Amino acid sequence: MEIKKAQRMKAKLRMGIAAPSGAGKTYSALLLAFGLGGKVGLIDTEHGSGHLYAHLGDYDVIEVSAPYSVAKYTQAIKAFEDAGYQTIIIDSLSHAWAGDGGLLDKQGKLADRGTNSFAAWRTITPEHNALVDAMLRSPCHIIATMRAKQDYVLETNDKGKQQPKKVGMAPVQREGMEYEFTVMLDVDMNHVASASKDRTSLFDGRFFKIGKETGAELLQWLETGVAGPDVKAILEGISKSASVDVLRGHFDAAMSMLPESDHPAVKSAKNKRLLELEPERANKSQPKETAHA
Repeated sequence: MEIKKAQRMKAKLRMGIAAPSGAGKTYSALLLAFGLGGKVGLIDTEHGSGHLYAHLGDYDVIEVSAPYSVAKYTQAIKAFEDAGYQTIIIDSLSHAWAGDGGLLDKQGKLADRGTNSFAAWRTITPEHNALVDAMLRSPCHIIATMRAKQDYVLETNDKGKQQPKKVGMAPVQREGMEYEFTVMLDVDMNHVASASKDRTSLFDGRFFKIGKETGAELLQWLETGVAGPDVKAILEGISKSASVDVLRGHFDAAMSMLPESDHPAVKSAKNKRLLELEPERANKSQPKETAHA
């Protein structure tokens, strides 16, 4: 094992924004994206609402409708990547989990058809992981909005009387999803944001409204550090390996050079090229049919 000196690398933003309906998730995400600069693409699962903010600035939209499958999300992400966008807003990520045709819906239908709960999750989890992987290895900045579960608390007003107040709770997503992001912001009904997770330390103890200046501040942090390896070029090198020996060399170098978040993409590229170089492996890897009672 090689011991390396720790150093900050330039990075792409991975941000989550969670808020109740009406708190301004889309509005905030767009302002932040404009502060990052470059072309902005928005994946709209909110029935065309992504077009309502065209007055804020220049951006393009891909509309995704039900069923909200992981494949639709990953295809939209790739479309923006291939078209050279700098920032992708996923608005909202919650539909992939709890929407019509989302992962929870799919798990329930599998269970209804007689698949036991454990076996159903074994089918769903790889799809969830594929979506996380698509966000983490994207060459673009990623901003994902999530709906927050709504709840009401009683609050004493200035007249000494109690009145209900709507507050945001946990994001509507698979438990633990917030840990995949570099920054996780919670936005309340007054449009005030605070960080529940922040690897940048920029927002520690701060309560603020998200604006273009927030994106500019994040960009300065993201651009501070040495240039990291070109993941796209490394994957392309793997996919064009002329022999199995060359492929092994590219693979070993990539695994030692790239962070763990890129390892699934490296392994996938290696396995695909290996089957192209040695197609007989494909037949050996096919599962054998088994008799059913």
